[in-house]
Amino acid sequence: MRQLWLVVVASLWIATICNMALWRALARLPELNTSQVFTISIALSLVIALATAALLSLLAWHWTLKPAITLFLVSAALGSYFMMAYGVVIDQTMMVNTLQTDVRETRDLLNGRLLATVLVLAVLPVFFLWRQTVRRKTAARQTLANALTLISACALLVLVVMVFFQSIASVMRNHPQLRYLINPLNSFYALGSVAAQPFQRNESVVLPLGEDARLGASYAAQGKPPLLLLVLGETARSGNFAINGYQRPTTPQLALENIASQRNAWSCGTSTAASLPCMFSHFGRAAYDARPANYQGLLDVLQHSGLAVLWLDNQAGCKGACDRIPNVDTSQLKVPELCDGGECLDEVMLQGLDQRIAALPAERTAKGVVLVMHQMGSHGPAYYRRSPPAFKKFLPECTSNSLQSCEGDGLLNAYDNSIVYTDHLLASAIGWLKTRQAHNAPAMLYLADHGESLGENNLYLHGMPYSVAPDVQKRVPWITWLSPEFEQRSQVSTNCLKQRLDVPISHDNYFHSVLGLMNVQTSVYKAALDIYASCAKP
Repeated sequence: MRQLWLVVVASLWIATICNMALWRALARLPELNTSQVFTISIALSLVIALATAALLSLLAWHWTLKPAITLFLVSAALGSYFMMAYGVVIDQTMMVNTLQTDVRETRDLLNGRLLATVLVLAVLPVFFLWRQTVRRKTAARQTLANALTLISACALLVLVVMVFFQSIASVMRNHPQLRYLINPLNSFYALGSVAAQPFQRNESVVLPLGEDARLGASYAAQGKPPLLLLVLGETARSGNFAINGYQRPTTPQLALENIASQRNAWSCGTSTAASLPCMFSHFGRAAYDARPANYQGLLDVLQHSGLAVLWLDNQAGCKGACDRIPNVDTSQLKVPELCDGGECLDEVMLQGLDQRIAALPAERTAKGVVLVMHQMGSHGPAYYRRSPPAFKKFLPECTSNSLQSCEGDGLLNAYDNSIVYTDHLLASAIGWLKTRQAHNAPAMLYLADHGESLGENNLYLHGMPYSVAPDVQKRVPWITWLSPEFEQRSQVSTNCLKQRLDVPISHDNYFHSVLGLMNVQTSVYKAALDIYASCAKP
């Protein structure tokens, strides 16, 4: 078989069968009739096929063509499954999530439908591909053939775009998320964008921040040093917390505590990889992606001030936020009642906290402690794994990671049970903080990194581009508990916070609000972004 025909057949297979997610999305656009959907689908099929052929022509050499086509087919099969099954799109953020996925997250994604999709879309075509004997050419003739294929594909691509420009441009302009469904070119473009980041800024260099940080007046004659617990929620939807108005009783234990739960808080991104480093930075969402260099973050500034800082992680890492402070990975601990199958329930982070704090430098703990807990939370798609049997309040629950196969309210039940368990974790954390009141002035701040889609508009999970992501992926819970001792030293009133529950806030406020709560004075602190400053007595 000639190499040209392998390129053509593979390009057509990828452009048509492997792009079902794109055709489904087009068919669902309300402003398009059947004829328009058909026309635009044909046009985009040709565009994708020609663009794929142009790329493959650059790799159409005897020893590289089959591996290159194999890579295209496997990438297209995997992309097709995740876009069809969960309604996600593939952009730079999703690619970063993929590259940072650990074994636990990968295991949660494996199921029979994924294997069947890869078998049909990739394994069978690859089996056919590698059985073909490819006609060999001299180096000169192969170079000429590849050049002609590339030129022809590019010329035809320009022609197709010119003929269908009005239709394609209109749809892409009104529905920009469609560009992230063009498979597998979306994956290659996203991977290229990630690979290009080191050329945009030096990722190996972290510039200092807040080295002028010092402790404020409240530390001058303190009787009890502050102890602030920062709990980082995972995949938590603000709207599924009963304390925020949800009709199901998902937060019975928190409802008994004197807390302030902000109902209008918004995330920096729609994934952990995007939100977590952003919320710990001083940039804010609008400036974070375009930052000229990497800087130290919130925890570094707290450490510069002389406070003791410790990060406990029950998730897939801190994404750089804890690189320069003491940190502990609790996900691999062997606590029989809390750990099973290579992961631990979030309560494992509450084990031995007094001893962990005692092991920190005494000169720092005497000034104050900031403790961070990074939850596994409600991480999907295996929501049923995020809560132990005692907290499965809503039944039956879906026990599959193939979310579209979940029947009735099973998916919602499984997710809400994970919120019930988070409620228990937070209430238990407050309970532990109360035991420290003899020695510390304790407080807790809970904030999730992003939300989640649970099938609304056929979307599942998270990670959509921020500009087109639904609110459920961006609206997050922000809960504050202050002990009487902490209120007295910070002069922040919980009753005042309760009067401001619907004020719009976001991850942009987190950096400055934590510094404000801990009375850390530095030139990078902005009082206007501190949500607690307006409730502090002068």
